[in-house]
Amino acid sequence: AMAWRGAPRVAARLLLPLRCPAAGRRGIASCIDPSAGLTEEQKEFQKVALDFAAKEMAPRMAEWDEKEIFPVETMRKAAQLGFGGIYVKPDVGGSGLSRLDTSIIFEALSTGCTSTTAYMSIHNMCVWMIDTFGSEEQRHRFCPSLCSMEKFASYCLTEPGSGSDAASLLTSAQRKGDTYVLNGSKAFISGGGDTDVYVVMCRTGGPGPKGISCLVLEKGTPGLSFGKKERKVGWNSQPTRAVIFEDCVVPVGNRLGAEGQGFSIAMKGLNGGRINIASCSLGAAHASVLLAQEHLTVRKQFGEPLANNQYLQFRLAEMATRLVAARLMVRNAARALQEGREDAAVLCSMAKLFATDECFAICNQALQMHGGYGYLKDYAVQQFVRDIRVHQILEGTNEVMRMIVARSLLQG
Repeated sequence: AMAWRGAPRVAARLLLPLRCPAAGRRGIASCIDPSAGLTEEQKEFQKVALDFAAKEMAPRMAEWDEKEIFPVETMRKAAQLGFGGIYVKPDVGGSGLSRLDTSIIFEALSTGCTSTTAYMSIHNMCVWMIDTFGSEEQRHRFCPSLCSMEKFASYCLTEPGSGSDAASLLTSAQRKGDTYVLNGSKAFISGGGDTDVYVVMCRTGGPGPKGISCLVLEKGTPGLSFGKKERKVGWNSQPTRAVIFEDCVVPVGNRLGAEGQGFSIAMKGLNGGRINIASCSLGAAHASVLLAQEHLTVRKQFGEPLANNQYLQFRLAEMATRLVAARLMVRNAARALQEGREDAAVLCSMAKLFATDECFAICNQALQMHGGYGYLKDYAVQQFVRDIRVHQILEGTNEVMRMIVARSLLQG
């Protein structure tokens, strides 16, 4: 059971960080209200997530970015609310919620810190993969400590030479009796070096996707090492490093599913991951619309508030319209994935493509509306812009999303 069940209904306000003290005091216009159309239970845990974002994340968002802090204790507090294994089965510590519920939660948390929430979404994806494709022994061995965020997980698919062409990966796992000997490296791994469990896609067979298997590797395994901490434009509250395997001995008992099933596991994980990362973009865009709304109201130029300028009114209207359209598309894809619909993977790709593109445009326009102030790190809007730019690249680039959609149309 989730920690918020039965909690009193108290309205959670979106309290935005830095120089926007009035933000959160203005009401959210009903046309962009993220609670519209939700059940009472969904509204309840959305309020809990928004309240957590406002109180525990937003006040620290800038510091985590500036000092590149991985906020372990804050995430463990979130896990106490059930956010460490949102769509993982309850018998291993998960919350057992739906994909739509998950999207609602990640959107709400992302209003407080998009970078931290995005890492939490990757962690959740890893735990779900173990819960779904692991044996009962594996589920009970790994999932409880991951759901509580006592331990953290990283997803290891991308390599220096295989990004969009993931099926060409070269990291190898050679079977030797009851073990695999793992060699190779992974690139751009969120949490790499600071996390405890690594869900690794590796080649156990011939070329192509059917030669790929999935192993779970624990930190401290001899031969496991990490590259330097990457310096990034955004996503600075989560470390990113290369993960290097040099004759790492991994028990066969740590393989998820059968040999050759790894690529399928990876892609099924990414379907949910695409909804999750799109949901994080929604939260950043929603926060940015409110920041822009507030700035236009309080900032005066040429003797009157910017809110009186019709051009800016129209741009704000466009931002709100794009936000609502993206939210509807993401939630539609989440329902399709939950229901196991045949078109779910394509709808997830559509939602990821549309939402991450549109939400970046919304945040960027909000920055523009702030003028020179928007470019200062004292103002939250620039961090939302930096943090969601990478959402158009990871979990499958938006160019790959277009390929998936086009393939479905032309082969259908």
